[in-house]
Amino acid sequence: MALSSTKVVRLTFTTAGGKTFAITIDNPKENLQLTEAMAAMNSLISSDIFLTPSGALTGVRDIKVIDTTTNDLYDPPQA
Repeated sequence: MALSSTKVVRLTFTTAGGKTFAITIDNPKENLQLTEAMAAMNSLISSDIFLTPSGALTGVRDIKVIDTTTNDLYDPPQA
């Protein structure tokens, strides 16, 4: 039984085909600022390194820092 915490940042983009594409990055730096995240996303868009099923990345859709706490109540016995 253990309590664990994880944090990710999810960067969501719009694509040329009108869909969305998300990248999730583990362990973002503490106190990540909007300007830093926007600069990184705009850099990814302008570098054109991702080709999704619905086309190239064209814009910023959303940025979320997600902090999850898990309370594992039961650990099964080891065989």
